[in-house]
Amino acid sequence: MKNLILPLVLLIGIAGFSQTKSFEELEVKKEVRAERVDVVVEVDSLEELESTFTVEDVKSVFELTSEDKDVSFKLVCNGEVMSNGKKSHMSYKIEGTSSDQEDFLERIDVIRKAAINYYKNKK
Repeated sequence: MKNLILPLVLLIGIAGFSQTKSFEELEVKKEVRAERVDVVVEVDSLEELESTFTVEDVKSVFELTSEDKDVSFKLVCNGEVMSNGKKSHMSYKIEGTSSDQEDFLERIDVIRKAAINYYKNKK
């Protein structure tokens, strides 16, 4: 009787495992979410600044993040070469969370306007 039970259990086990789906039949669901988003924009001129990004572009970045995740935005405005051979630059940076989206976007708009004034005053 013992010799009959072991092969029967093995046969049932093999039959059960053979019923699993193949890799082609498995449905894979993927979701990509960023835990932290850091955006750095570097421009060399007013024309480049105006054509590189808008506040709406940055708003689309928020769609990548979940609620209450860290976000930062940095704008680097490159200037002319100084007498020591290095390029002058000015940068603005703000940090926040994705939950205060409207406030963050308002600050980005202020930074963009300040950078535009920076290039207009250099002329």
